[in-house]
Amino acid sequence: MTKQIHLAAHFPGVNNTTVWSDPASGSQIDFGSFRQLAETAERGTFDFFFLAEGLRLREVKGRIHDLDVVGRPESLTVLSALAAVTTHLGLAATVNSTFNEPYELAKRLSTLDHVSNGRAAWNVVTSWDAFTGENFRRGGYLDKGDRYVRAQESLRIVRKLWDSWNGDDLVLDQAAGAFAREGAGAFADDGAHFTIRGRFGLPPSPQGRPVIIQAGDSDEGREFAASSADVIFSRHGTFEGGQTFYKDVKARLAKYGRTDESLKIMPAVTVVVADTDADAIEKAAYIREQQVSGPTALVLAELLWGRDLSAYDPDGPLPAEDPVVGSSVTQGRVGYNDPFPIVSEWRAQAEAHGWSLRQTVINQQNRQTFVGSPTSVAEAVNRHVQENAADGFVLVPHLTPSGLDDFVDRVVPLLRERGVFRPEYTGTTLRDHLGLQL
Repeated sequence: MTKQIHLAAHFPGVNNTTVWSDPASGSQIDFGSFRQLAETAERGTFDFFFLAEGLRLREVKGRIHDLDVVGRPESLTVLSALAAVTTHLGLAATVNSTFNEPYELAKRLSTLDHVSNGRAAWNVVTSWDAFTGENFRRGGYLDKGDRYVRAQESLRIVRKLWDSWNGDDLVLDQAAGAFAREGAGAFADDGAHFTIRGRFGLPPSPQGRPVIIQAGDSDEGREFAASSADVIFSRHGTFEGGQTFYKDVKARLAKYGRTDESLKIMPAVTVVVADTDADAIEKAAYIREQQVSGPTALVLAELLWGRDLSAYDPDGPLPAEDPVVGSSVTQGRVGYNDPFPIVSEWRAQAEAHGWSLRQTVINQQNRQTFVGSPTSVAEAVNRHVQENAADGFVLVPHLTPSGLDDFVDRVVPLLRERGVFRPEYTGTTLRDHLGLQL
């Protein structure tokens, strides 16, 4: 059976994906940028618009890395504004379960779900590092082993709140203009991280409750997604890697009483489209050069080596020293538990290809997943979905806010011609778009 492709748009944030120096690069804060990218995604009949979260600016040796300095407005506020200027596009917010309470999460996300008429989604993320946690709590962090425990408990309670209005409660008193059943919204929960009770103030939205998205490739993350998520947002470097991940996660669903269709696997990808494959390859190489400047290459290498590499020439050889495990030279980025095999691989590749430090870092970033003419990109996207390397993709453009124009204008029509992507929306809620049932 031919599968339908699912597509989402990611608004680029604080990372080295975006080419800040490009004349076409716009504001990361101005609402016009969010609106333009969202309207492009809706014109392309994408499933949803995805906002990531940045809770603290990243630092290198105690100073903010200047290529990371950019605004990251609060996701739910931006998406609530977008709900007023879009009609069908799903609106997905990344909100950290470690630093938010279940009741406020449930209410804020349910509010977005109502004002958008059933288009909200929550990307559940966790955090354990003290650097980020300093903004939120005394002691600065949650024990790493507890982050998924808290996330699971938080999600379970949030869902309990959303479901606290059962079918018998939904009787509207027309005269009073309110739901009037005594049991409506009542909840209580006593867990390891939360002990709460009360009454939830919002009935279900048109889609029942927001869609749950989870990001992560770890074994814990995969199990969390299999048990609780509607969409898993992940990253794979190769077609074969995607198939392996897809098979592994889908195989975990049965023990939770779920079917393959109940969880959509949508890796993050970037796309470079040009008139010919050769032109696209050249364009992609240029973009990769712009994404990894000399200073950025040193920062990313310091993350792996755990050492101050500011004395190194980014266009010279890799460091000769061994990495230092547990260093905090770079803060706010995910580090490496075991850097030694990765350093060995980098050195082998650098020697084989004659790469400098910067060239090595560039070739490790694996940014452009689909590169080619519109026909080549359409064929590759479709192959990944039909051969179970993914159910669809979250596209991460290298430019804001025009980075999806080529894909929507040149690739989407070809997918529609093949009958693997909708020509128009057939439903009104995000669950409709994703083909998900409660």
